[in-house]
Order: sequence, then C-alpha cells, then structure tokens
Amino acid sequence: MNKKYWLNKKVLITGGSGFLGKHLIRRLRDSGAKLFYPTSYQFDLREKDTCRKVVKGMDIVIHLAAKVGGIGFNQKYPGEIFYDNLTLGVHLMEEARRAKVKKFVAIGTICAYPKFTPVPFKEEHLWDGYPEETNAPYGLAKKMLLVQSQAYRKQYGFNSIYLLPVNMYGPADKFDPSVSHVIPALIKKIIDAKRNNKEEIIAWGTGRATREFLYVEDAVEGIILATEKYNKPDPVNLGSGFEISIRDLTYLICNLFGFQGKVVWDNTKPDGQPRRKLDTHKAHREFGFQATTSFNDGLKKTIEWYSNTFKKK
Repeated sequence: MNKKYWLNKKVLITGGSGFLGKHLIRRLRDSGAKLFYPTSYQFDLREKDTCRKVVKGMDIVIHLAAKVGGIGFNQKYPGEIFYDNLTLGVHLMEEARRAKVKKFVAIGTICAYPKFTPVPFKEEHLWDGYPEETNAPYGLAKKMLLVQSQAYRKQYGFNSIYLLPVNMYGPADKFDPSVSHVIPALIKKIIDAKRNNKEEIIAWGTGRATREFLYVEDAVEGIILATEKYNKPDPVNLGSGFEISIRDLTYLICNLFGFQGKVVWDNTKPDGQPRRKLDTHKAHREFGFQATTSFNDGLKKTIEWYSNTFKKK
C-alpha cells in the first residue's frame, strides 16, 4: 500500500458491512484516508437522491455493494438480484460523475462471463456469449457497470475502472445457508454433521464443475493496487490461477475436518457454470497484483475462524 496515495483522501466504500467490505476497511484504516462506509440500513443506494448524498465531497468511490448469494439464492430471487444490482450501480456512478469524484472503482463479478468461456477466462472473452442461466441476472446487472464505466470515460473523461474478482472466501464469509457460496456452505454442513453425529452430508450437483477461489485478503490487495495504479477503461480479472472441482473441494474440506462420513451428491441441484478459471496476467502486468495465499492455507484460516466463532456461540 502506498500511504501517500491515500493520505487525507475521502473514500466512500459501499457494501462496507459485507464480507469483502469488512476486510477492505480493516486494511485501509491506517492508510491515512478518511473512510465513509454507510450501511444499507442507513442509506438505500437504489435511490438516486441517496446516492447523491453519499458521494458528495468524495475523492474515491469503491463500489462493493451487491445483492448476491449462491445458486439457490440466485434461483429464488432473480428479479430482485437484477433490479437491485442494476440500480445500485447506475445511480451511484451517475451521481459520482456529477459530484466530480476523482476515481470510481467498480467491482464486477466472474458471473458476467459467458457460460462456456474458454479456460482460462480472458478479459477479451467477456462479450462472447450469454452467462450461465442461474447467474445471468446478477452477472448482467453487474456487467452494465462496465458499459457505464466505459461510456462515461469516453463522453465525460470520468476515471472509472472495472475489476472482475473470482469467487472469494475467507474469515467472516457468509455462512448462512440461504445466501452462502460453496466453501462456507460446505464448512457449515460438515461442522453441523460432526456436531450432530451425522454420517453423511448432502452436496449440490454432480461435483464435476470446477471453480477458482481467491482468498479475501488477496482480493483486498488487488483492489488497493488497482485503485492506486490502474486508470484504463478495460476490465481486469482478479484471481489466484488455481482451479479445483467441487468434488475435490468437498473431499479436501472433509479431510481437513477429519470427517469420515459419506458425501451424497444431489444431482437434482444445478452445477452452475461448468468451469471457472481466470487468466490473471493483466492484473500482474498493469498494477503488479499476484495472489500470495495458497488454497490450503486460506481454507485452514477460514475453517479456524468459523470453528472459533462457532465455539463462542
């Protein structure tokens, strides 16, 4: 981190009470920046007037706020997911432009990529097809931030950048089954099974789909470096370059817990996108980002955090 860059800058972080937001705020607290991270209970950023209030006087906006969950959540609330994420982005960026914010950092999603993107996903393939169906409302709503960002740069000279982080995980992730992604969902299932002396857990899909995961502290580092150094219109992937099948992931977490029970695969549940792995060369070339946390170490830290939190309850 270049503290001279952040010193005395007024920084709005939306989604500050969320998983990624908490880690970003913790990292920036000693940067010298003046942070403002309103909660959704205080300010409804779907409303344009509210966006006008929160961006006033800001130097930097880092837009993390999103309505997002796992496959089940996406299937249940596609309309809300599309509308909320679209309006959040459109109004916030427009009001930031009008308020003459010096830099807007838009956090997109890997769900914006086409369902059958060649692996590893390269940024230039972003428009080569339709997203995986269960993720499409979220992916397309967030993808419009890129369109808006590039259009505003072209017409107004507005300095907005667009980052595409892969699936994140780590301490303080969402472990509520109604909204959690695969890693926290599996951790909770296995802990609950051990606690209740169950001899099996239910896993979604076939297990054949693959995913790439980025430890949350590495994601924070990428966002900070991009904010400091990247000022171009093209989207940039943030990832670890590591790919694992859901089946292998499930058995890896079972082994880390010492869970000897059976894994039952519920084939009535969707796998989601068949494969996910990013090409991360642009992030390294443009602003020197490279993930440093090994997947095993990241999993152990996540499991330790949740296990300790569970013990306190």
